[in-house]
Amino acid sequence: MRGAQSRKGVLKGFVFAALLAAIASAVPTGALAWWDKHWSYRVQVDIDTTAKGAPINGAVGRAPLLLRLHSGNFHFEDSADNGADLRFVAADDKTPLAYHIESFDPLLGVALVWVDVPEFPVGASRTIWMYYGNKAAPAAVDTAGTFDADYAAVFHFDGANGVAPKDKTANGNNALSAPSATDEGSVIGRGGRFDGQAPMMVNASPLLAVAAGAPFTISAWARPDAITGQVALVARRDGGQGVVLGLQDGAPFVEVSGQRLVAPAPVGTGKWTHLAAVSDGSAVTLYVDGVSAVAGPATTPALNGPVAIGADAPGGSLSGFAGGVDEVRFSKVARPAALIRMDAVSQGQDSKLATFAGDEKQSGFGFGPFGVIVKSVTVDAWVIIAILGIMGAAAIYVIWSKSVYVGRVDAANDRFVELFRRHGDDLLALTHPERLERSETRAVESSSIYRIYRAGADEIARRHLKSGMILRAEAIQVIRALMDATLVRENQRLAKSLVVLTIAISGGPFLGLLGTVVGVMITFAAIAAAGDVNVNAIAPGISAALLATVAGLAVAIPSLFGYNYVVTRNKSVQANMLVFVDEFITRASERFSAASYAEAAE
Repeated sequence: MRGAQSRKGVLKGFVFAALLAAIASAVPTGALAWWDKHWSYRVQVDIDTTAKGAPINGAVGRAPLLLRLHSGNFHFEDSADNGADLRFVAADDKTPLAYHIESFDPLLGVALVWVDVPEFPVGASRTIWMYYGNKAAPAAVDTAGTFDADYAAVFHFDGANGVAPKDKTANGNNALSAPSATDEGSVIGRGGRFDGQAPMMVNASPLLAVAAGAPFTISAWARPDAITGQVALVARRDGGQGVVLGLQDGAPFVEVSGQRLVAPAPVGTGKWTHLAAVSDGSAVTLYVDGVSAVAGPATTPALNGPVAIGADAPGGSLSGFAGGVDEVRFSKVARPAALIRMDAVSQGQDSKLATFAGDEKQSGFGFGPFGVIVKSVTVDAWVIIAILGIMGAAAIYVIWSKSVYVGRVDAANDRFVELFRRHGDDLLALTHPERLERSETRAVESSSIYRIYRAGADEIARRHLKSGMILRAEAIQVIRALMDATLVRENQRLAKSLVVLTIAISGGPFLGLLGTVVGVMITFAAIAAAGDVNVNAIAPGISAALLATVAGLAVAIPSLFGYNYVVTRNKSVQANMLVFVDEFITRASERFSAASYAEAAE
């Protein structure tokens, strides 16, 4: 009895869990609503400044963040070929963020994207969202908007060989000349390569000028080919006074108004190093790979002349830099140490500051590949899918109703058999349920064995009134026949409606196949009429035609599992009924036969 109740509870729990799973699969994932339904995919980007990610002490504030996309965290095949459908949204999943693309190569499966993060977390994690999957969307890059107004000039060196780099800010401080060559293996995609001779010049402009005693920040990535001599990496001089960021026998230094501060250790040859000089107007700090290396007093001079990158500025005597240079930036403010640290750890190859937490696909019709399939389904296929839907609903109802019924019967049978055996040799004690206790009456209401018992017990009672206590062997056989007839009817009740499942199992795949064949025929006929043979014309129709076969299998497979489950439970109940008939007839023969009375008389 407890076993039957347990099986019934397991079945209900399974069905309930399946319903919850179906509901969960139909609801878009993520804690927030989808930003725009026209974008099919989104990726959660976690910016982590804790020890688990990239530990940064202090407030970074607003800054551009470099995201490296590759085939492991981004599906290039589902995005526009040039990345025009990329969109970035703040943590609220509502506010768009400015961004621009430095490089996007779907063939190699790599891309570099800069995103304007309004506020970096401090010792915590924060989420932004990257959306894609709308190939019809126009480009929405905002290169200048990626950088705040305090950036005077930013150079990515992402142009073709021999082309002077463009300033990425809104100031338009473009270079007048190009590096001697392009470095394809730079720290951030493509970079500039210098031969130690001619510099890359940036003409003077009011937007690039620095007043006397004003703050400034200069940063750059450098990879020296040699570490001997005194070389200028970035230099700006005006009337003999100026600012230089360079190397002295391989050791980074910053020189302001003739005051030179040198880092205690040299950098390695062939190794990319992030250098930054930050001045508040009266003191300057040199950072190497985001860490303060040396600091000291130095008053900023007025700077109105041109900027030289890769060599000394006019009026200087330092040697030119030989090696790779990338991501040179000029700011009109003293950037916080936390931002310098963020630039160093986020722009390198092994950054852990930004991680991609899975790829979500918007659910519902009309999105992604499934949306293309649904939109391409023909009317005849919809008719067959609708028929299969009705068939599937009927099959699910039969599985549920029969499972509940057989579970109830099995439990009632267990209770009745227990009650029957409790009365011992009094075979007719249960022929009058109204004389039983209320709990005993409920125990026999749904029992199929009880109905079989009544068929035999009522016949014994009728014959007992006519012939006393003796039943001949022929009467015993009649009683068995009556009980067997009732058993057959009970088996028919157990098997009732199972034909719906057999039809779904055998007919569902064939109906689905019919829909697929008709859909394929229509697709090829339409292609022949249009005279346009290409994968874009064929694939949607074939995919939509196969949807009918999928629907047929979706009906047949659950029906098969449900049918086997119900039939197995039915067989268990049938076996219990057969055992009871044999037990009852044997007891009746022993109790009411002539031989038993003769033996009792002796």
